[in-house]
Amino acid sequence: MKKSFILLLVAWLTISTVFFTSGIQSQEIPEPVSFFGYKPGSDYKLFDYEELINYLKKLDRASERCMMAEIGISPLGKNMYVFLISSPENLANLDKLKEINLKLSLDVDLSDIELEKLTDDGRVFVVATMSMHSNEVAPSQSVPLMAYELAVSTNPQQLKWLENTVLMIVPSHNPDGMDMIVEHYRKYLGTKNEKTSMPGVYHKYIGHDNNRDFITLTQSDNLAISKLFSHEWFPQVMVEKHQMGASGVRYFVPPPHDPIAENIDAGLLNWIGVFGSHMMQRMTSDSLKGVTQRYLYDDYWPGHTETCLWKNTIGMLTEAASVYHASPVYIEPQEISVYGKGLSEYKKSINMPDPWPGGWWHLSNIVNYEISSLWGMMETASGNKKQILRFRNELTQKMVRLGKTTAPYFYVLPSKQHDVSELNHLVALMNTHGVKVFHLTKDLKLDGKMFVEGDVIIPLAQPFRAFIKEVMEKQEFPLRHYTPGGQMIEPYDITSWSLPLHFGLECYEINKMDQNIDQYLAEFKKPVDAEVANAKWGYVLDVRQNESYKAAFLMLGKGQKVMRINEPLQVNESKFGLGSFILPYSSAAKEVLQSLNLEAVELDQVPEVSSTALLTPSIALVETWFHDMDAGWTRYIFDTYGVPFQVLHPDELAKGVPAGIDVLVFPNASKSVLLEGKYGEENDYYTANYPAEYTKGIGKDGLNALMKWIDAGGIVASWGQSTDLFTGQHQIEIAEKQKESFRLPFKNIGPEMVKQGLYVPGTLMKLHLVKDHPLTVGMQETANIFSRGTPVFTTSLPNFDMDRRIIGSYSEEDIVVSGFAKEEKLLSKKAALIWLKKGKGQLVLFGFNPQFRSSTTGTYKLLFNTLLLPAIK
Repeated sequence: MKKSFILLLVAWLTISTVFFTSGIQSQEIPEPVSFFGYKPGSDYKLFDYEELINYLKKLDRASERCMMAEIGISPLGKNMYVFLISSPENLANLDKLKEINLKLSLDVDLSDIELEKLTDDGRVFVVATMSMHSNEVAPSQSVPLMAYELAVSTNPQQLKWLENTVLMIVPSHNPDGMDMIVEHYRKYLGTKNEKTSMPGVYHKYIGHDNNRDFITLTQSDNLAISKLFSHEWFPQVMVEKHQMGASGVRYFVPPPHDPIAENIDAGLLNWIGVFGSHMMQRMTSDSLKGVTQRYLYDDYWPGHTETCLWKNTIGMLTEAASVYHASPVYIEPQEISVYGKGLSEYKKSINMPDPWPGGWWHLSNIVNYEISSLWGMMETASGNKKQILRFRNELTQKMVRLGKTTAPYFYVLPSKQHDVSELNHLVALMNTHGVKVFHLTKDLKLDGKMFVEGDVIIPLAQPFRAFIKEVMEKQEFPLRHYTPGGQMIEPYDITSWSLPLHFGLECYEINKMDQNIDQYLAEFKKPVDAEVANAKWGYVLDVRQNESYKAAFLMLGKGQKVMRINEPLQVNESKFGLGSFILPYSSAAKEVLQSLNLEAVELDQVPEVSSTALLTPSIALVETWFHDMDAGWTRYIFDTYGVPFQVLHPDELAKGVPAGIDVLVFPNASKSVLLEGKYGEENDYYTANYPAEYTKGIGKDGLNALMKWIDAGGIVASWGQSTDLFTGQHQIEIAEKQKESFRLPFKNIGPEMVKQGLYVPGTLMKLHLVKDHPLTVGMQETANIFSRGTPVFTTSLPNFDMDRRIIGSYSEEDIVVSGFAKEEKLLSKKAALIWLKKGKGQLVLFGFNPQFRSSTTGTYKLLFNTLLLPAIK
């Protein structure tokens, strides 16, 4: 009896302790409403990044189910985190679970017994990245509710999720933009501008285009996310959460619509379908209407966060209908519309079984949709744990097996390239992506071609084979139609991204296996920086290398002397072309060269060659307030290469170009936005959704003043739509009450070609260049340019003090290098790069983006040469 009493007492005390402890813990875990002062998702309420992180840190401290891990730094210096939610046991064994992920992702030699044990012991890691487009606020605003629910839940189903999975939430993919958007919304809340868009880009540089950067990984926030999939965590499942327009379907879940990337394994596409079906089923059971799949969005282009698909992760996208940040919107039923792929009418269909009827739409509605869709993913991941983990390793094995048995087998890049610095760039980038890169230790013949010691080899027998093939090969668009012989299904974004072709590199695809190649290969390791020698007189830098321009700009920024040679120069065995750079020795020169991936040749004495000292140009970049991503990319490149510049907005040019400016850069922006601060065309303008003070343009008087500045010696670099600013009739004041009217000797015939059927949805094309022109020094005679097909130029005989030269024209045949185009023959031999003279001024007009999304490094030199263009005396 006494023993029984003692056992009962112990049991009671144990239960009481557990209950009491759990009670304390749940009390210590702050509810979102108590922390923020409102329930996240409430109308007119947004928290910023710091508030979000502070709340999650409280959960980290209070709950054994939560853990914060730092993963990187944003472009503006904010710490970035992943917030992990799982069972206490899983978080306590996190290192072991990560080791299992590593083996499943990379080990191709696991036995069946080892694989079975790993799938028993492993957990499915599910990544959810939130609100990379910061005006799409709901995903980040929903995180506290998701985290709190899982942190305190006693629901057996949810506890099972946490036992079988590790949820990895990136609370904000774009912390800098999140704070910008919240600041804008709070500033105008309660005013007529409450529903306006934030002026400028919600990022340090590139705004919405941060979801176009996952091949080149130029931005530090994207790099932090990419490394989750390539280097440390190796999750099996991923979703990126976005928002779309307000007047269409309420929510998109996977699978996507055609076209799809043909390098993605069928098994991944099947799993995307499984997850999407469960998400829709869950959301329908939660009475959430207007959910659709196989609509609008495709999975063809690998520049978004879902690039992890090419690295064997089940990657997905969701999109929710938006509100005005946190201000609700009323949608009339007649205003609901659909377009594009998957839905022709807003009616009940297999792709949208339960349409939304219209009415009020709140931020809280979106938050509910986000939570329900994520719970659907967690259910699927938990219920299919062993299958998903086994699939990951089986796919890894399949990729390596295909690399050994199916062409192509290797990509080879000769070590002797026109621009060696871009070869170094590609090698480092592939390493960053988790791809192994090798070099030949001795000469070897492959597929009938001889390669030499030092040439770069990328084998496809690697776990990330799909990614290697996707970014190294020439793109061939998978042409699909809505009906047999009917309208083609157009791509959602661009159609070319081949790294060798975009970087201007020579590359060979090897389609014949060499079984003995391993004995010829050594893996590239991170090189130890070689010490730059103290030159007796100075250094000479090859004009063909982008890094040489970087060195020149950095030296000019330090007030150091830089010269360009006016004729070829030979130093020992090295030959240097027209325009190469000479740096007299100094500690600053040595420091700059030490920081670059560049081989400089030492000079023992003053070279006997004609040269010209470079003057630091005063450069102004014209950036509109209209989410000007192209200008943001240009700012990024200028900062990266040390190009000195200031930003001017169009209205700042209304009274003329500020004194002291030598070069004006006009990135791709429409003439109407630059000139009038409005979208549209003359007599058909419409007002943009920005506060009025941000919708002012150059104006006609400002344009006349701009042309007068050009006439006096100013230099303009302009590309894309902004070139239209310089078409038509212009007028300048040459003396008091005396004006000169003129037309520059060129015309944009691109719109006429579009009417004739020209269609270029973002394609790499071949351009022939004039040799040894100041604009083309350092370039080969042909270049791969990223084109949208327009503008296209014709020139005419010049009058008065004007002149023109066609610097680059499309090739006569084989115009498309990579990607897709229709009726591209219309472009044959047409001008795409022209130089114009007016008075003492010069204009360089590009019919293409020379710096497209920081991915076309092969044409950077055309832009840099424009910035350094000698003035007309």
